[in-house]
Amino acid sequence: MLGEGVQRRDVFFDVTSGSKTAVSRPGMKKLLEHAESGDTVVVWRVDRLGRSLIDVLNTVNLLRDRGVAVKSISDGIDPATSTGRLMLNMLATLAEYERELITERVNAGIAAAKQSGTRFGRPPADPAVIAEKLQVVQEARARGRTATEAAKLVGWSRATFYRHQGAAR
Repeated sequence: MLGEGVQRRDVFFDVTSGSKTAVSRPGMKKLLEHAESGDTVVVWRVDRLGRSLIDVLNTVNLLRDRGVAVKSISDGIDPATSTGRLMLNMLATLAEYERELITERVNAGIAAAKQSGTRFGRPPADPAVIAEKLQVVQEARARGRTATEAAKLVGWSRATFYRHQGAAR
């Protein structure tokens, strides 16, 4: 036994990049396959359950939804106790705050990029190329092809053909 009632056969770990979410890691996948309702996952520190606060909370919630308790030895987080539940609720609040900060930063970055002239989305198409393709599609339609068949001749979908046809009018 390793302590806290954990046996060596019940130890799961990952040695992988920190960019992967917890549930996409092989060790966590094995743990999720192995853990059953009523089990307790014991970790040294709660941050071992994910790469970020949001990932940790998502992992804890996933385990709790499956009826699996989480106990963190050094953090004192044990959902069976009132203090442990308080700590998890504090983590949830901090994770929500982290999500909001990320959203604010992304939006500020997009606004700054737009202000400096960065264009988002597809690059603008050359009107001459569109006109040529439109002519090919319209000629194919005149020869009896369906809109879908004709549009595919130039690499368009039927909707793209209709959009360009409407814009040309």
